[in-house]
Amino acid sequence: MINGFESRRVTVAEGVALHAAVGGSGSPVVLLHGFPQTHLMWRHVAADLAADHTVICPDLRGYGDSDKPADTDGAAYAKRTMAADVVALARALGHDRFALVGHDRGALVAIRAGLDHPETVTHLASLDVLPTLDTWEVMHGVTAAVGFHLYLMAQPPGLPERLIGAAPDEFFGYFLDLWAGDPDAIPADVRAAYLRACRAAVPSIVADYRASAGVDLAHDEADRAAGTVLRMPVTVLQQDWGAALGFDAAARWRAWAPDLRHVPVSYGHFMAEEAPAEVVKELRALLAR
Repeated sequence: MINGFESRRVTVAEGVALHAAVGGSGSPVVLLHGFPQTHLMWRHVAADLAADHTVICPDLRGYGDSDKPADTDGAAYAKRTMAADVVALARALGHDRFALVGHDRGALVAIRAGLDHPETVTHLASLDVLPTLDTWEVMHGVTAAVGFHLYLMAQPPGLPERLIGAAPDEFFGYFLDLWAGDPDAIPADVRAAYLRACRAAVPSIVADYRASAGVDLAHDEADRAAGTVLRMPVTVLQQDWGAALGFDAAARWRAWAPDLRHVPVSYGHFMAEEAPAEVVKELRALLAR
């Protein structure tokens, strides 16, 4: 658990409950974790924000100690479904409107929540990800090798789960090692907790990624065609992928978020653990907008 926070288990949909750490008081902020992590990635940021905000840190459906329903219809892990979970969680805790921050996979859920529930999400922050549609558009040629896991987990059910399930610690640990700018930012006990959680969630994690190559992409394409944008203030903290992959990340984001602050960062992918003070500074500035 995050120090000073209490553990809550909240039903958000039929047969689905989310585990969340909740602490602090004041205007609500929901923090959504990324891959291959759990709500624990927010332990530093959440403790700081809790000084003057109610902070809610759930494990996404399919991750951590939250429920992991079978994906029988291809929509159980759609970001639209996961975003609805987050809205239901906040409402169950007494909050009809809240600020939303997401990292990696959690950022994709946050973006979808902002698009689908603009009356509910007051401010939005995305840490180190592009929207789903843009991710697939910029991945091409040999540079796409950096996203090999996206293609692996996009395959039909069966093979990805078997391959990853045969060596889960090696698979998930690979990304913890590769993406960390400062390996010491994820201590051994936290790393062990991440690996233990992922080991128990291979089918649901694969289903989450598979959705991004299918239903999530279709939802983004429909919004792009309709001109739907994020109406709230948006802050994006992002490593400079564009320089390596040949695209303008800020321009990509401006197409979705007219009220945008786009901040290229020099620290690693796990920025909430590697540079929590800098992340908190940007989040507080966003909340003041």
